Amino acid sequence: MTIALATAWHPRGELDRFLKLLPVLQKAYTGIAISMPPETEESLLEQIQDLELVEAVVTPDWSWGRYLALKRALQFPGTHIQYADFDRLLRWIETRRNEWQEILQVIQIHDCLVIGRTSGSYETHPQALVQTEAISNQVVSYLLGQPMDVSAGSKGFSRQAVEFILANCEPGHALGTDAEWPLTLIKGGFQVESIRVEGLDWESADRYRQNAADSESQRNAAADYDADPQNWARRVAVAEEIVRLGFETMVREVSPVANQKHRASGKSSSAED
Repeated sequence: MTIALATAWHPRGELDRFLKLLPVLQKAYTGIAISMPPETEESLLEQIQDLELVEAVVTPDWSWGRYLALKRALQFPGTHIQYADFDRLLRWIETRRNEWQEILQVIQIHDCLVIGRTSGSYETHPQALVQTEAISNQVVSYLLGQPMDVSAGSKGFSRQAVEFILANCEPGHALGTDAEWPLTLIKGGFQVESIRVEGLDWESADRYRQNAADSESQRNAAADYDADPQNWARRVAVAEEIVRLGFETMVREVSPVANQKHRASGKSSSAED
């Protein structure tokens, strides 16, 4: 089995770190699909497009980022695709590479693996995230029928699961995909599993640094984040979007053709490959 990477990247000074880790990424993945916002500098885009096994796609609107990355990753060979927010992935590999490599193997035995955070990694986040995500995670977990941390920006899918998501979901739902994608798969008869890791601790403190921030820098950045009321308002809006998409997905009909194709095999995609 083999795995490709789909990732959404809003550049905030991560290029040097990415280039440093590129050989590791190229060894792990059959290809890397990166979506980038429409305001991305042309010079940066050209650098990315020249890299081996890397494909960049510029979104018409940043809310399309995750969807277009997942769609582009289907063009690479492999049985599975990992979706990961770009900045979170860089930090994970820098700080806990062995754990990341282990999870790559776990992804490839599931149709959908929701990769969440341990209590220790969650504690590194600002309270504006912790308290609002507690609500959206609780609601989505109820809809999924099992407790999950759906908001860590990292999930693994079989190729068949990705095809099903793209057939039944529209672009433009931004972070609402945290609820929409796994719930769509549940409705389609796919198995959704979860796991929690240490390496998805708070990544935003790393911005414009040459290396992942240490724990003290994380704490200071988290305190600054919480001190801004606009950040709380923003995270409330994100939680609302995730909850809303969750309920909308539950009443949405899925494509019968894709659904029947999956069910006809009687096996999960990982068993078929």
